[in-house]
Amino acid sequence: MNPLRKLQGCNQSIWYDNLEHSMIVSGELRRMISEDGLTGVTSNPTIFEKAINGTHDYDAILDDILKRHPDFNGRNLFFEMAIQDIRAVADLLEPVYIDTGGVDGYVSLEVSPDLAHDTKGTVTEARQLWRRVARPNLMIKVPATQEGLPAIQALIADGININVTLLFSVERYKQVINAYMLGLESRVKRGQVLNNVASVASFFVSRVDQAVDKSLDHKIKSTSPTERQSLEQLKGKIAIANCRVAYDLYREQFASSRFATLRESNAQAQRLLWASTGTKNPALSDILYVSSLIGDGTVNTLPPATYRAFRDHGEPQPSLPGNVQEARDQLASLKTLGIDMDTVTAELLTQGMASFSDSFQSLLSAMESKAIAINQAAYTSAQAKLKTPFGTSS
Repeated sequence: MNPLRKLQGCNQSIWYDNLEHSMIVSGELRRMISEDGLTGVTSNPTIFEKAINGTHDYDAILDDILKRHPDFNGRNLFFEMAIQDIRAVADLLEPVYIDTGGVDGYVSLEVSPDLAHDTKGTVTEARQLWRRVARPNLMIKVPATQEGLPAIQALIADGININVTLLFSVERYKQVINAYMLGLESRVKRGQVLNNVASVASFFVSRVDQAVDKSLDHKIKSTSPTERQSLEQLKGKIAIANCRVAYDLYREQFASSRFATLRESNAQAQRLLWASTGTKNPALSDILYVSSLIGDGTVNTLPPATYRAFRDHGEPQPSLPGNVQEARDQLASLKTLGIDMDTVTAELLTQGMASFSDSFQSLLSAMESKAIAINQAAYTSAQAKLKTPFGTSS
């Protein structure tokens, strides 16, 4: 059996961390849903930037939008284009959404990265995107910044599905769970239903090992040969340890009496989603962050190369919760070495937001450049037609 389909037997959902227009029109996404059991799609500014700037797939769509809205700026053009693709993907995933009772079948669209520290702006744009896409299986992505927490609470209270992104810290994850439950509790107080509200918490993986392993390599250079081995053994282990502790918190919080009350009103647990699961260290297995994070009630969103690799040679079997105490001991070992996980995860959040923001600004600039080129071409064509002698063909 297809290894991706086998993951369903472990009660883990596989989503695809990529969105390109060609996947929709070629039928590739439909095939992945039917053959691989794909149950969701995630996008972010970097993914869209690569798809729009790296191909000509969107040129015709952009031309059509500009004919209808010649005064659109880069931001307006991007969201108009993105929403078309998001709607198409939501429609392809609608049978999954229906068959799973709203547990799966989601596509995610992120609010503008420049709103990461703007609670009011995030809420306003998220509400606008929700209304414009107008699909029940949409998830709006909101970053897990301090300012994002009250936005998450408000949007869940509105009944808007939220994908909380750029989570690195277990402590911040605990705050995200609280924001989710507060949002649900607000709905209960207002007499509103909970069964149509879904959320995932996207916990980033490989970037943690990248950052920690870099610090470990620096310390290895200044240690004795006898101490070096213990440091080497921590490399490639901390990201998974961090995830195991997060998963332990997930099981604890959603088995609590607080959530039991919400569950009686048909609330869904906010599932943990493993993100950034492509292996960046060539010395490690190319499916390490898939094989090591197979747990009941979780989601893994795979980038294209990892998706293909696991489909080719994955061997699914439950690997969570694993040894949680060992994971805590590994994290504690870092502290004794002077590597502070709070500092590491805070820096990763800052870097992640900066990366998305840079991609977004590059995307907007490219959109405006393309718009100028298209409008200029249309103007030149119109002028040429005006100069064509009467009675001749152009």
